[in-house]
Amino acid sequence: MSLLRRLDRKPAEPAEAGAKPDSSLGNGGPTDQGVQRRPVPQARDAYMDLKNRVQNRLIAELDPAMDVSRTAEVRQTIKAMYDEILQEESIILGRRERDALFEVIVAEILGLGPLEPLLADDTITEIMVNGPKKLFVERAGRIQRVNVSFESDEHLMRIIERIVAPLGRRIDESSPTVDARLKDGSRVNAVIPPISLQGPVLTIRKFFKKPLTVEDLVRFGTITEESIEFLRAAVVAATNVIVSGGTGTGKTTFLNVLSSFIPSDVRIITIENAAELQLRQEHVVTLESRPPNVEGKGAVSIRDLVINALRMRPDRIVVGECRGGEALDMLQAMNTGHEGSMTTIHANNTRDSLSRLETMVLMAGMELPHRAIREQVAAAIDMIVQLERLRDGSRRVVSITEVQGMEGDVITTADIFKFEQSGFEDGRVIGRLRPTGIRPKFIDRIEQAGIHLPPSIFGVAQRLKY
Repeated sequence: MSLLRRLDRKPAEPAEAGAKPDSSLGNGGPTDQGVQRRPVPQARDAYMDLKNRVQNRLIAELDPAMDVSRTAEVRQTIKAMYDEILQEESIILGRRERDALFEVIVAEILGLGPLEPLLADDTITEIMVNGPKKLFVERAGRIQRVNVSFESDEHLMRIIERIVAPLGRRIDESSPTVDARLKDGSRVNAVIPPISLQGPVLTIRKFFKKPLTVEDLVRFGTITEESIEFLRAAVVAATNVIVSGGTGTGKTTFLNVLSSFIPSDVRIITIENAAELQLRQEHVVTLESRPPNVEGKGAVSIRDLVINALRMRPDRIVVGECRGGEALDMLQAMNTGHEGSMTTIHANNTRDSLSRLETMVLMAGMELPHRAIREQVAAAIDMIVQLERLRDGSRRVVSITEVQGMEGDVITTADIFKFEQSGFEDGRVIGRLRPTGIRPKFIDRIEQAGIHLPPSIFGVAQRLKY
């Protein structure tokens, strides 16, 4: 019997009523036939002591000049050294335990430690680390706790620093929050003491290894084929689009899909806080904002980048999210020869998105009358796509709305497509995005682009003509 099996002879604790074991994830310790085990404290301590001892020897003996970007070669080197260390110290482990310990140590040396199995699980869309001992994940729109942990605050801090250091960003007591991204584009936010009162807090919004496509969104029920056909035509015809929604509704993902409709013969400038958009076109320039340095200097804001992008001869500007004064510059760009531009904003419905745009323009510090701002908004924005996270956790497009103009001091809008819920079965919302029968005023622009949409897309009888 191996060392770890001798130490862990205590029967597993009974599961709570109705709870199902999460067999896809490990806790840094051994597993038995995929079932998560909970080692007694003595076994856990022995396991951590063994892991740290082997890991420290590996780190000490590895060549510091080794190119860690050549992952396969480095893994082979570590594996050979690992086997040698176990043999030298007469450590007897079963094959499964031996392999599990090796993966944990490799994750610590080359990856993000306990986060690696969570990042590799494609069913997980978000990872939430509330201090070193409490980790939660989101699956299918629902949050659940996982039996994974870090050793200490210091261990979690090392992983956070490993994420932000390659991006030239920093996190310490003088700058206790940071936005960053992983190599695959996943969005990262970290908060540490003294701002956080429960130790370092890390949030990772994962990106799919393979970007979602239009077909994926239709399959998931996020949108219908008819409305996608309309949106494709609108993007090709260079309409200005706002993607609106609350937190976690999938705005960036949807913006990425819309951006894929932009013709390949135009110059696109993308501007983001953390580069997440994955455009497939050839002529794309990606800009990313930058926080201030240690001396509080050198910051480059989204607004600075929008202003600079206007000098880069863009055909279309795609801003990952407008959240401040850059909204004014974005509206001016849309009104002055950069049709077909897009951005996202946080808002719970279409009317709120227009109100937020007005507020963000005021944040630019310009003393403009409310009517002048609304005229700018009405002239610049052609369409608002509203996303919502329904009570079953699913993300849906709930409306596609045209901004038609001004009536008095009010911006007028008309829903082209509207989500209609027909029921709620087996914990799932039943409904569909349906046309309202209204054709947008910019239909002429779509036809001038050589695209002729059938009247049935808008729910109009075939006998009616444009």
